[in-house]
Amino acid sequence: MKPILLFISVSIGLLGCEREDAATSATVAPQPSTTQPSNLPRVVFLGDSLTAGMGVDAEEAFPALTGETLEKEKLPIQVVNAGVSGDTTAGGLRRLDWLLKQKPDVIVVGLGGNDGLRGVEPAASEQNLREIVTKSRNAGSDVLLLGMLIPPNYGPEYTRQFREIYPRIARELNVPLVPFVLEGVGGDARLNQPDGIHPTAEGHQVLARNVLPHLRPLIQKRSEKK
Repeated sequence: MKPILLFISVSIGLLGCEREDAATSATVAPQPSTTQPSNLPRVVFLGDSLTAGMGVDAEEAFPALTGETLEKEKLPIQVVNAGVSGDTTAGGLRRLDWLLKQKPDVIVVGLGGNDGLRGVEPAASEQNLREIVTKSRNAGSDVLLLGMLIPPNYGPEYTRQFREIYPRIARELNVPLVPFVLEGVGGDARLNQPDGIHPTAEGHQVLARNVLPHLRPLIQKRSEKK
């Protein structure tokens, strides 16, 4: 049996090149079927085009691959792909209340790359991510944060400030962190599409392997409670 996948992904354009309000204007709410097992942990992947799987089939994106692996490990989950191409931390925060109505057990937060590519003030990005973590937890969801690094387009100081956001949030809010979700993929032309930004299907397999060791313990805990 394949894992249950609920896709609400919207591809609008290249990472970092879309309107900041695109996320809130283009999504539709997932409507789980009444035939879906209600006792499976629901995992919402809140992210941008990397999460949405821009340029690959939905089943080849790392959220779906993560669900497939957990299914094989007898840890089945409902995967809700809430990736929106071009989304920022601000856009993700605006969408959060609506997503929390789906009562997720875990929210995987993969946002910030577009902030960095646009030169958003790091303090603003950090505040948005902190609010996402806090609101998700207050709603009863566990959170997994996906760390991101950016090219040095805006100088070494900006790059350093951005790099420090994720480990600081993880440390101060005690949230599990994937240090760099694109580890082993970023900068490798063999694993990226021609734009040099979005992973190929093979690249998404690496992303799934990066995420799984950090997501698995959260699913095990939630499965024991079901």
